[in-house]
Amino acid sequence: MRIIGVDPGLNCTGFGIVENKGKETKIILAGVIKTSPKELIQDRLNKIYSHTLDIISEHKPDILVLEKLYSHYKHPTTVISLGYARGAICLACGQAKIPIKSYSAKRIKKAITGGGNASKDQVQRMIQHLFKLKELPTPDDISDALALALGYLYLNKKENIKN
Repeated sequence: MRIIGVDPGLNCTGFGIVENKGKETKIILAGVIKTSPKELIQDRLNKIYSHTLDIISEHKPDILVLEKLYSHYKHPTTVISLGYARGAICLACGQAKIPIKSYSAKRIKKAITGGGNASKDQVQRMIQHLFKLKELPTPDDISDALALALGYLYLNKKENIKN
């Protein structure tokens, strides 16, 4: 099974593709899609959309896992920009006919680290450990995306055991 995890952001969208074969899970590709606040919003969204579609077309994942939107009452505009990026990613999935699964950050953190309130640093270090990486995956958008993909595998296995 090939899974792409995506940590959406208007400035920086992290992605990580993992492949699971039996008991082995390996990273196929990880990176970021960056846009500049100096660009027009439509150009930024087109860049996120087209890069996502290119990645999906080239690597043919079975599913894309997205982080659910979370809004803090002190920063309502943050969720709007995340929604824009998320919409571009969902459109790419619709075009490529790839199913989407969404999880909250807390649920993924719990699946990966054992604690839903884990820091970004803890997630980075756990991803480094689980994939036996020599260095921390940076920026943290990459480790968050890899955590989404790996968390999907962990949660999907648990759901299948219950059924």
